[in-house]
Amino acid sequence: MTSPARSLFLALTVVAGLTSPIIVSPAHAQTKLKMVLNWKYQGPQGMFFLAEDRGYFKKEGLEITMDQGNGSGAAVPLVANGTYDIGFGDINALIELAAKRPEIAPVAVYVMFNQPPFTIAVKSDSPIRSPKDLEGKTLGGAANDGALKLFPAFCKVAKIDCSKVKMTNFQPNLREQMLMQGQVDGTFGYVNTIRFSAKLIGIGDDKIRYIKYGHYGMDLYSNAIIVSRQLVKEKPEAVRGLIRAINQGLLDSLKDLDGAVAAVAKREPLIKTPVERERFVATLEDEMNHPEIAKIGLGSVDPERLKKSIDILVEANNLPRTPSIGEIFTAAFLPPAKDLPKKLF
Repeated sequence: MTSPARSLFLALTVVAGLTSPIIVSPAHAQTKLKMVLNWKYQGPQGMFFLAEDRGYFKKEGLEITMDQGNGSGAAVPLVANGTYDIGFGDINALIELAAKRPEIAPVAVYVMFNQPPFTIAVKSDSPIRSPKDLEGKTLGGAANDGALKLFPAFCKVAKIDCSKVKMTNFQPNLREQMLMQGQVDGTFGYVNTIRFSAKLIGIGDDKIRYIKYGHYGMDLYSNAIIVSRQLVKEKPEAVRGLIRAINQGLLDSLKDLDGAVAAVAKREPLIKTPVERERFVATLEDEMNHPEIAKIGLGSVDPERLKKSIDILVEANNLPRTPSIGEIFTAAFLPPAKDLPKKLF
C-alpha cells in the first residue's frame, strides 16, 4: 500500500471507529421491561421462561426481567405504582383498583386463567361442607391472596354473614401446615397452588377438600398479563411484541411440557420437576381451559362474562364506581384470532 493510500485507509479507519457506536445493533435496541410474576417459580410459569430461552422476547426487541411474585393480587399495585411495567396478576384486583383509582389502574392485555381458581381449602374430615358452614369458623391466608381479597364478594354471593367468620393472616409458606395442624379451619388460595404445595410436603389429595368460588355463582376470570397505561401509551409496539412472544411461549409449552418445566428449573433448580409438571397440567385443565376458548381463543375474553364479573365485584364490595370493560381489558394487542390457542389438549 502506497503512503498516500495508507494514510487514507488509516483516516477512514479512525472515522469508522469514531462513528461506529452510532450504528445501533439489535442487542442495543432492546427495550428493557420489568415483569412481576404471580408467585414463586413454579411449573405453570414455564411459558414465560420458554419464550425467553427460545429468543421470542429478543426477536420482538425486548429484554424482560422476570421477578418472583408474592400473590396474584400483589402484582396489580406493583404495576400501578410503576415498580413494574408488566404483571401476571388477578384481573379482579384490577377491577377493584380501577373502581377506586382509575387514573393509575393498569389494563389487562392477555387473560391467561379463564376459569376461577379461587377456593377455601378445608381438611377432608372437616364438618365444613358448604359456604354457610364457614360461619363461626377461623379462616386464614396471605394478605395478598386473590381468594382472600374476593372473600367479601363471595360472602355476599353465597349468602354468608362475613362478620361471623374470624380471619387471620400468615405467610404463604405456612398455609398448608396451619390447616393440617388445625390452627385454622380453612385457608384461602388457588386450588392448584394449595394442592401441589401440599404434595410437596407429603400431604395427599385425600387430605384436603375445596369450597370453590366458581361453584357458587362467581364465574370470574383470574390471572392476566397486565401492563401499565404508560407502557400502552408510549410503547404500544412493545406491548404487542410482548404478547406475541408470550403467546408463542404458551403454544410451545403445549407441545413440550417437559421443556417448559425445564425452563423453570433452570431458574430454580430446587423445584421438584415431576410435581411441577403435574401442576402445569392441572393448571391447564382447571384454570385455562374454559369452553369459550374454542370460539374466542385463549387470551381474549367474552365481554358479557367480563361485564357480569365487574358487576358482581362492584355490588358485593360496594365499590364507588363501575369500570367499563375497556378500562379492564383491551384486545388491541392480541395476535390474530387464528394464532391464539383454541384447544389445550
